[in-house]
Amino acid sequence: MAWPDPARHAAFEAWLAPLAAAQGLRTDSLRPASADASFRRYLRLDDAAGGSRIVMDAPPPQEDVRPFVAVAEALAAAGLPAPRVLAADAARGFLLLDDLGSELALAVLQQAVARGDAAAADRLLREAVGLLLQWQQRIDASALPAYDEALLRRELALFPDWCVQREHGVAWTEAQQALWQGVCDRLVASALAQPVLAVHRDYMPRNLMCTPAGLAMLDFQDAVRGPITYDLASLIRDAFLSWDEAVELDVAVRYWEQARAAGLPVDADFGEFWRQVEWMGLQRHLKVLGIFCRLKHRDGKPRYAEDLPRFFGYAHRVASRYTGLRPLTLLLEPLMGTSRVNAFY
Repeated sequence: MAWPDPARHAAFEAWLAPLAAAQGLRTDSLRPASADASFRRYLRLDDAAGGSRIVMDAPPPQEDVRPFVAVAEALAAAGLPAPRVLAADAARGFLLLDDLGSELALAVLQQAVARGDAAAADRLLREAVGLLLQWQQRIDASALPAYDEALLRRELALFPDWCVQREHGVAWTEAQQALWQGVCDRLVASALAQPVLAVHRDYMPRNLMCTPAGLAMLDFQDAVRGPITYDLASLIRDAFLSWDEAVELDVAVRYWEQARAAGLPVDADFGEFWRQVEWMGLQRHLKVLGIFCRLKHRDGKPRYAEDLPRFFGYAHRVASRYTGLRPLTLLLEPLMGTSRVNAFY
């Protein structure tokens, strides 16, 4: 295991040693489990009984594990599938978690798509919708931070700051900045007008683990109290896997029908609900375009930039579909190039 900071390595060993002794964990088996777009990383180690545990290494001040712990406790209390926190040192950013395995829903879906197994993909998407509905019904949103106007606008600002200026070296004119501001105003107003409940905020197949008991949630530390359509938009317009619009609509209709049956406050008109999903997804995709460029330029993680064309495609398609958002296409197209614009249609 590589530890760039010797002091953190020493702190980790001091924290782990008594846990290992008490729980029969084999410290010599410590190895990487997965990396993360943030400063977190996950390690795996075995126990004497043949099982394993996961360690989250989340160094302060870049990371704060307390929101993860709080949401994990809420999930456990609600009976929802997610890793339990078995031990925590919040001050130093170390957590010991259940090991739910290594089979991410993203990989399973990608394999199903590769072999042309639409039925398998459909089953997993149905299960993901079911788990989302349970999350929305059982998690008390009042305990979560608000997804308010300030946060929505901070996220949108990532696009001009990191994607437009840093990645593409473009400086907008005053007229272009005015177009951008108008689009942001419309997107924020749409988000704030929606019913509010618990939002996972990154509900996508990469953050769902396939276990023998079914899907389980991961990476829920950024959960907020916000717009009802956000997590559905994240699921159907994923960062790493795109679906035909017929599939997106099919999943959205199923969610909408089940949400109405469960008494969740979705719009009674599916057409309006779908518009809300698309506009909410656009806010997220503009944010992600900025985040992926920031990961490349600030954090030395260039591989995320490989998926920029996917998000440009999502954003341009939605912007071109709605009159109030069409000015955004004038800002996107110079960054995408004509060939990329045509490739999405």
